Amino acid sequence: MRQDHDVTTLLEALPYIREFHGQTVVIKYGGAAMEDPALREEFARDVVLLKYVGINPIVVHGGGPEITAYMQRLSMPVEFVGGLRVSDPDTVEVAKMVLVGKVNKDIVLRINRHGQPAVGLSGDDGGLFHVTRQSAPDGTDVGFVGRIVRVDRRVVDHVARDYIPVIASIGADFEGNSYNVNADDAAGAIARALGAYKVMFLTDVEGWLRDPADPDSVVSEAGADEIEAALDGISGGMRPKLAACVEAIHGGVHFAHIVDGRVPHSLLLELFTNKGIGTKIRPAT
Repeated sequence: MRQDHDVTTLLEALPYIREFHGQTVVIKYGGAAMEDPALREEFARDVVLLKYVGINPIVVHGGGPEITAYMQRLSMPVEFVGGLRVSDPDTVEVAKMVLVGKVNKDIVLRINRHGQPAVGLSGDDGGLFHVTRQSAPDGTDVGFVGRIVRVDRRVVDHVARDYIPVIASIGADFEGNSYNVNADDAAGAIARALGAYKVMFLTDVEGWLRDPADPDSVVSEAGADEIEAALDGISGGMRPKLAACVEAIHGGVHFAHIVDGRVPHSLLLELFTNKGIGTKIRPAT
């Protein structure tokens, strides 16, 4: 009986593997999937599996909780406005140290260990991200927080031919000043620049909830126009993810997904099963 179930699962995955073969999938990695040791290992295995079945995974990550922890250890003030970290030059220096020097290398090592070579990048490498300074949604100056204005896809294309790129969300302006970059924005910008087939955002909720207080109100599929119309009424960490999904769709990405990273193997469940998990966002009909 168990063997029949396993075979059925494999057969269910086959048409999706065929559809996605040779396609690029950008994965924004964060939340519990990055913090829980067991989930970290499962994520690395899942990304390796994607590569083995002919999909081109691109991992984009932040690391906000670790940045905050290091800032607190250094007795540095931690402040957020509109979901953006207020960032003076010292804050950006700590963010680069944590994201590029620690978090990025930890992800690369895990993927390597599970059977595929990965290479770590940041927005500074090869001029991958060029950014401009942005303010909080209410106009507050939050310092060195950047919005990506250009992605040099040649950097990722070159690495992705032989490796799995793992990209830290740090960037620089045209004068060489370093900035924090929101990882959701970075994933969306990368997906648009690469013409990715899908962009997937791992988060700590079941998906987009029509009622944030009701976990059973998850929307399994929606058009980008429906999401765009609802954005003004959405707050918290879900808003930048949904905004990045809409921008990715408008930029030519075929599908965007909000996926519950707390669920083991959530990437595979969303990609390779009929029911899926989380919220799938498609172009407007």
